[in-house]
Amino acid sequence: MIRFASLGSGSEGNGLIVECGNSRLLLDCGFSIAETVRRLARLGLTPDALDAVLVTHEHDDHVGGAARFARRHDLPVYMSHGTWNAAGGHGNWGEVVIIDSHSPFTVGDIEVRPYPVPHDAREPTQFVFGDGSCTLGVLTDAGMSTPHIEMMLSGASALVLECNHDAAMLRDSAYPERLKARISGRLGHLDNGQAAGILAGIDRGRLQHVVAAHLSQKNNRPELAAEALAAAMGCASDWIGIATQAEGFAWREIR
Repeated sequence: MIRFASLGSGSEGNGLIVECGNSRLLLDCGFSIAETVRRLARLGLTPDALDAVLVTHEHDDHVGGAARFARRHDLPVYMSHGTWNAAGGHGNWGEVVIIDSHSPFTVGDIEVRPYPVPHDAREPTQFVFGDGSCTLGVLTDAGMSTPHIEMMLSGASALVLECNHDAAMLRDSAYPERLKARISGRLGHLDNGQAAGILAGIDRGRLQHVVAAHLSQKNNRPELAAEALAAAMGCASDWIGIATQAEGFAWREIR
């Protein structure tokens, strides 16, 4: 069985807990130490329940609190070499484990399969987690889909999938054109339609959960993300979960 829950998801900070057997890891840590501890407590956890921190890339909403939190609580941090360099690899991180974005590894009872994604970071990596019988696929920062992304996510038992923006809302927003181009570009963030396209293109036969994540608070609405993913799934929109900035989402189980 896999359990997973979110501390929060969005441009102000990200963190996802994955639990298999007796092992738990924190994927990204974009919050302060105190805020991370507070959000863990909401899920019934303390920092000493964790075995490691994984980092997807060096942007502050994903890595801003990782070094301090890991150092304070004596946790190893796993990240790609490019992320390590871009995030200040010569700083005081404590124990760092450099990973290859194509090579699986384990953290205790958790099988971890990293995969590279197109995003405006040095060596961004997303992950699929497994316990030997079921898998959780995570994709939260990518500007476009690739055949490799869809291969990695195909057949997953659950997905946490970026729905950063609604294309029309972003186009009509007050954002500067340069920022609009960055967000919507090939190295930016997935919009609702792109996320739905990924979902439509993979094997969905084992999916028990689909959660829309990393929603823009200015250029998206939860109901738009849910409707897009529900159309790809052929389900009611209220079946689609939403990861919020303030609350993340509560524990979900995969069996």
